[in-house]
Amino acid sequence: MATASGFLVVPLVLILGFFLFAVAFKSREDHRKQIELEEARKAGLAPAEVDEDGKEINPHIPQYMSSAPWYLNSEKPSLKHQRKWKSDPNYTKSWYDRGAKIYQAEKYRKGACQNCGAMTHTAKACMDRPRKIGAKYTNKNIAPDEKIESFELDYDGKRDRWNGYDPSTYHRVVDLYEAKEDARKKYLKEQQIKKLEEKNNNQEGDDATSDGDEEDDDLRVDEAKVDESRQMDFAKVEKRVRTTGGGSTGTVRNLRIREDTAKYLLNLDINSAHYDPKTRSMREDPLPDADPNDKFYLGDNQYRNSGQALEFKQMNIHSWEAFDKGQDMHMQAAPSQAELLYKNFKVAKDKLKTHTKDTIMEKYGNASTEDEIPMELLLGQSERQVEYDRAGRIIKGQEVILPKSKYEEDVLANNHTTVWGSWWRDHQWGYRCCQQTIRNSYCTGSAGIEAAEASLDLMKANIARKEACEESPKKVEEKKMAAWGTDVPEDLELNEEALANALKKEDERKREEKDERKRKYNVKYTNDVTPEEMEAYRMKRVHHEDPMKDFM
Repeated sequence: MATASGFLVVPLVLILGFFLFAVAFKSREDHRKQIELEEARKAGLAPAEVDEDGKEINPHIPQYMSSAPWYLNSEKPSLKHQRKWKSDPNYTKSWYDRGAKIYQAEKYRKGACQNCGAMTHTAKACMDRPRKIGAKYTNKNIAPDEKIESFELDYDGKRDRWNGYDPSTYHRVVDLYEAKEDARKKYLKEQQIKKLEEKNNNQEGDDATSDGDEEDDDLRVDEAKVDESRQMDFAKVEKRVRTTGGGSTGTVRNLRIREDTAKYLLNLDINSAHYDPKTRSMREDPLPDADPNDKFYLGDNQYRNSGQALEFKQMNIHSWEAFDKGQDMHMQAAPSQAELLYKNFKVAKDKLKTHTKDTIMEKYGNASTEDEIPMELLLGQSERQVEYDRAGRIIKGQEVILPKSKYEEDVLANNHTTVWGSWWRDHQWGYRCCQQTIRNSYCTGSAGIEAAEASLDLMKANIARKEACEESPKKVEEKKMAAWGTDVPEDLELNEEALANALKKEDERKREEKDERKRKYNVKYTNDVTPEEMEAYRMKRVHHEDPMKDFM
């Protein structure tokens, strides 16, 4: 862009764009090497990239997070742009110094609290017990001044529920629970000693001894309950709930028997059965060559396809199929109903199979029965005589069976005596009995054929008559209409001078119609119209059918 002084001013945007293009441009070879280096870093074959502070950058961080914006002018890789780099370094989440006092006065001061004598609040905001006579009048027991502080907290500090909490105060809660536990143990110990003393002193009978033994057992059980939490810590799983850095926990006990060998340890061969740690499943048998009597685990597939698991699977499939077919049935919502319907289904299925088997055996017989087969079927002999020619074709004695198609043949419908397709005319199929070309129409017989031929002859006659009329059209003579709507007489003669005057009057009349200002107030009307005036009106009126009317 040129200025008044003649110097050329290049826009700053173009300079920055050129600079960024020069810096960010990489050749194809450099780009390929960069990609290979990133892949090697992700695989752990190359050392990770180091930022300005000497810390390693995780190679799995996406590029859109690790690359800094261009306006930060970062020469080395860094993740500072992802941190809160605009925050105040001197900011601390400090809190009020609770209970701190700054000055202890000996006499009442003007403007102090009338109740306690402190300068940091008024009598209305005083938190001390209301005195019968305030410190203003007694000038005794002056309360010290409180330490007043003001903080400017950020967004997180205002909403931090634990801001100002002193963790050292929690030891009071711990001490309280420990004191309760010690008192409980002490009480149990005293009760145990007391019962033992009563047992030694009481030797009256077997019943008393048995009662003492039961009470002793109860004490031992209580003692076992006391130490149970300490002995079974290995079986606990601490689970954090609804917390970011701590919070409430829940205890989940692992109920697996520790003496059992884990299924992934039964066969340590790499090519053995696959174990999925996410679902804790091993579908195949880890020890296929071992003795079945010595194995206690045969794989998940063995358990799924045997015993009650297979029956449960079939019941589920039956429930799904019945629900898809419109039956109100659900395995989880009503398991008892689903099981009952499945049993009824199996009974009905067995009955249907038995009925079908009996029907087939009754119709075709059963080859496995002890009934003797007739000799006619065994030898294939009959009394029928059949003659053959030298080529082996049947001449007499058995009709030739024509092969049939899969479609129905010789089906006569709607009173037809022939099948559809027995008639062909003008590229259309039809019925031969009535010569109709409409499928599934009612048969009309010979009367329909005659009616069709008569209508065809009539149509041909009408077409011929129409063609004859179109060949010789009559000429329409133009009729000359007179001024009064009748034929123009041949002896009509017009006065040329009167016709010229009539034309002038017609032009003046049309001009008056176009301009309202020239229209006269009194309209003269006469019923006497001369032939010349009528001719002038006919000559001046607009002919809408005239193609040259716009040029007149």
